[in-house]
Amino acid sequence: MDTTTAHQLLAAERLRVEHLLAEVDDEGGDDRTAANAPGDMFDSAEPLTREGTDASIAAELRERLAAVARAERRLGDGTYGRSVRSGEPIPDERLEIDPVAELTVDEARRDS
Repeated sequence: MDTTTAHQLLAAERLRVEHLLAEVDDEGGDDRTAANAPGDMFDSAEPLTREGTDASIAAELRERLAAVARAERRLGDGTYGRSVRSGEPIPDERLEIDPVAELTVDEARRDS
């Protein structure tokens, strides 16, 4: 994959993940505000459950951002598009679907 396309894919993925993370953070703040507002009583477990789910989603998104950063470093190092484990090439089709892919499909299957 050429570096221009790789830069574009990684930039788009970074923006997408940052946007999703901002949405999760905003929703969490809204839930906390609603829980502290005066008014009718409601099931206090609901916001706690939602907060736990939001925290889990936010953690996954932060890990995805870390994966984007690692891919950007590999792009700068000239190793982008190669497995971090074996050095085997990762097909462009895989990188177009998942620009932060670190392993070949076969390696990823073996890990799951």
